[in-house]
Amino acid sequence: MSRTSKDTYTPAWWVPGAHLQTLWGKLARRPPRVETRAERWTTPDADVLEIRRLDAPRGAPADTPRLLILHGLEGTIRSHYILGLLDQARRRGWATDVLIFRGCNGELPRAPRFYHSGETTDLDFVVHRLVRDHPGQPLVLAGVSLGGNVLLKWLGEHGDSVPAQVRAAAAVSVPFDLERGSRQIERGFSRIYTLHFLRTLRRKALAKLAEEPGLFAEGPLHAARTLSDFDDAVTAPVHGFDSATDYYSRSSSRHFLAGIRRRTLLLSAYDDPFLPREVLDTVALVASLNPQLEVEFHPHGGHVGFVSGRVPWRAQYYAERRVVGYLAACLDAVRHAELFHGTLINTSRAG
Repeated sequence: MSRTSKDTYTPAWWVPGAHLQTLWGKLARRPPRVETRAERWTTPDADVLEIRRLDAPRGAPADTPRLLILHGLEGTIRSHYILGLLDQARRRGWATDVLIFRGCNGELPRAPRFYHSGETTDLDFVVHRLVRDHPGQPLVLAGVSLGGNVLLKWLGEHGDSVPAQVRAAAAVSVPFDLERGSRQIERGFSRIYTLHFLRTLRRKALAKLAEEPGLFAEGPLHAARTLSDFDDAVTAPVHGFDSATDYYSRSSSRHFLAGIRRRTLLLSAYDDPFLPREVLDTVALVASLNPQLEVEFHPHGGHVGFVSGRVPWRAQYYAERRVVGYLAACLDAVRHAELFHGTLINTSRAG
């Protein structure tokens, strides 16, 4: 395991193997109930984003932290890991927002486009609006799977120009190399994930094509049998890429890690069925050259799994607790540094 934190993760003995770790949350977990309210924000291209919001407790200080969460491929506000993260933030009294990617709230996008692993303009729009609307609140970010790739790419793209209010980030089970990840998910039992994603992606694409004939060619979509086929048929032509390969190359977050200028946790498992372990070795090497990145790669945990606990009826979910704990520690460190800096300035002036 490559890590520097004091926390440890022990996989649940009753959820053996990477695939059971990956599927447990969706098939067996009873996620916490967290009530959120929906807001609809008009984007610069005249589309609408749904933001699901959890307010801080009444009477909370103006500088109460705010967490922004990005979900994974075909995720929703009902995704178990989203509710788990919301619950962890609620326990700390944080305000929290979930960016629901276009088309993942049960409505088709109004603009002639979808969301994808490298699309960062919506995240940029939401971050800047949060900074504007809540100027006194430090902002921390968390992304899961595809949402983690989007988050890391955005952080690397913007580097030092990321708003100062953004203090830290965490990304879980990121597909750092989209090309190699797309090949990995086509092997053996992992094809079950491809079939699951293709079913909903194809349905949405056909519905959008009915609204906007000519957006892409229908034949290749019907013929698509893999996620790479779908990206060749839909994602690439709709979003201005030459091919799926071009899309993967330009959107993989591994290319943007060197530019990140905020403390960021990279939490993954070497047995993630969505990614070859060699990719994580490469990421760890790249991250070692950037002091802002903390790598935590465990031998086991699956994809967005990390189920632990002694018995099934008291299951624990390490990734959610670790992410929010890491972000809280970063906020404390920034606060202490600011206090220390202020003390130095005051002492200098007094002298």
